[in-house]
Amino acid sequence: MPTEALQFARQNQNRFLDELKDLLRIPSISTLPEHRGDVRHAAEVLAAELNRIGMEHVEVIETGGHPLVYADWLHAKGKATCLCYGHYDVQPPDPLEEWTTPPFEPAERNGNIYARGAVDDKGQMYMHVKALESMLHAHDGKLPVNIRIILEGEEEVGGEGIAQFVREHPERLRADFALISDTEMFAPDLPTLCVGLRGMIYTEIAARGAATDLHSGMYGGAAPNPFFALCEVLSKLKDANGHILIPGIYDDVVAPSAAELKAWKSLPFDEAEFQKKEVGSSALTGEEEYSVLERLWARPTLEIHGMPGGFTGEGAKTVIPAKAAAKVSLRLVPDMEPHKVFGLYKKYVESLCPGGIKLDVRLIHSGDAIVIGVDNPYVKAATAALHEVFKKDTVFIRSGGSIPIVGDFERSLKIPSVMMGFGLPDDNLHAPNEKFCIANFHRGIESLIRFFEKLGGQK
Repeated sequence: MPTEALQFARQNQNRFLDELKDLLRIPSISTLPEHRGDVRHAAEVLAAELNRIGMEHVEVIETGGHPLVYADWLHAKGKATCLCYGHYDVQPPDPLEEWTTPPFEPAERNGNIYARGAVDDKGQMYMHVKALESMLHAHDGKLPVNIRIILEGEEEVGGEGIAQFVREHPERLRADFALISDTEMFAPDLPTLCVGLRGMIYTEIAARGAATDLHSGMYGGAAPNPFFALCEVLSKLKDANGHILIPGIYDDVVAPSAAELKAWKSLPFDEAEFQKKEVGSSALTGEEEYSVLERLWARPTLEIHGMPGGFTGEGAKTVIPAKAAAKVSLRLVPDMEPHKVFGLYKKYVESLCPGGIKLDVRLIHSGDAIVIGVDNPYVKAATAALHEVFKKDTVFIRSGGSIPIVGDFERSLKIPSVMMGFGLPDDNLHAPNEKFCIANFHRGIESLIRFFEKLGGQK
């Protein structure tokens, strides 16, 4: 027999989805200054909703960038306190021409909702809000456990505001554990908890040659070209097998345990299907001596994301640019320390600088890799709740991505995180036609209700 909270959630599925669509219509793109007002609007909408459902001490907190949203309910005496985290900012939607429907006009197709932010992270974050609403309604304004909520608007641009807030105000976020829904299930209908994340450093290499842009006919053959300089440098950062060439980069890498590797081998992973459907390429790349899952979850990587500079418009312009840049990131694994890795990287890049070129190597943002233990009551309650909803045993995986706040919670608040996500591998987060399975949106809400009720000792 479903609890009253579960019954309420089921009765209000259509309304919950309509509300999510309204949130998805707000283009809260944190990296673009012209959308600063939209990011704030999303924060204010969420604060108003938290007030409406009965959360207390709701506040929009100013930071040096986009605001945080805080709320709490702390009257469950003797029960655990959960810190619910999510982010309401989204990635830019480019390239727009590849979207089947406009990115900020949510559309339903084939059981999915398509929009920028659908799965990363508005849809998953909003599951927390609707699970709390369901329990507050069912229990006369009470919750089975204590709850603090912190939502940020800068996750997609490094999360500096929330990291500073966590460091400077740990008392405001005091909890026993954090709950994060910003990850994915390993496969459809397979309940999944993420227990490991890669860290990262995101950098920019700026190359400067001549004092000003030059005509390639008049100066080509004598003037240094920053693009060629960057090509020369970037080509020496890793070899054809994906092995990073930075001296000392692998010194602190900790390999996964034999038990973890054995568990990964038992997962329903089809390499050919992954290549064809998820990657969509003619071949996979990387260190062939490691399995694909090891390459994705437990090996450091280096990628180039863009090379701004010069002329990129329609037609031709024969210019040797005075400056150009490359955006480069490294994903890190335990126990690689971001600032140590950046030091090794910067020293090596500068050693490759060609003649006539000045290089400036800048760290934009960073985050630690993390592996979380599973032997605690919060993970056990999560696995039990997921089993009740999906009727299958939960699998434990790592993610190749990075969620820097997990490390901040562990360092500053001394609490573990439960990463209970409901996205799917083909949800196109950060890409055109991002989607979220509508059934998973509703099953996620039910899983969270069961999870909180189990922690609170309710059947």
